[in-house]
Amino acid sequence: METKSPNPELWVDEYGDYLYRYAVHRLRDPIVAEDAVQETFLAGIKGLDGYNGQVDVRFWLRGILRNKIIDHFRKSARETPLEDVEEYEMPDTFLMKYSGIPTRTPLPWKFDPRKSFEDVEFWKIFESCTAKLPERLRQAFTLKELEGVSSQETCEVLGISPNNLWVMIHRSRKHLKQCLEKNWGELNR
Repeated sequence: METKSPNPELWVDEYGDYLYRYAVHRLRDPIVAEDAVQETFLAGIKGLDGYNGQVDVRFWLRGILRNKIIDHFRKSARETPLEDVEEYEMPDTFLMKYSGIPTRTPLPWKFDPRKSFEDVEFWKIFESCTAKLPERLRQAFTLKELEGVSSQETCEVLGISPNNLWVMIHRSRKHLKQCLEKNWGELNR
């Protein structure tokens, strides 16, 4: 693999759009994403002596950005009240008994993940569905499922217990499944 020159003067032109898209997709806030990319470039310049050339500069910078995103989640976890998670309600499509237990289960999953994975329209709907999650659920899901961060590290970043993480991931998956069934299922039939 041929790596590009680690010339910081060219980074904004060569990698700026790529890193910005990566950050916006995970942070869902253009201003915070811009800040994260700027911090990434600064950290890259400061750490340029540590760049060994084994990977392309683009992926090296993306690794730095990934850590900046995790730092952002860690910081916002200290600032976001836990009540945001507690106030999350089941969608109205679930008829709830007085005890709060769903009276019906979600429909069986009918999609072919391999087919949907390559579909651009699917990813637009998926992003729309993840954007509807409450902030804390979205952060937990993004770190654990999209970024592949370990459960232990996700708990540390968000300042939650493993049991709380499990509940948050479960709620996120359930919400995403319902949203995808509603919005993608109709298009995919």
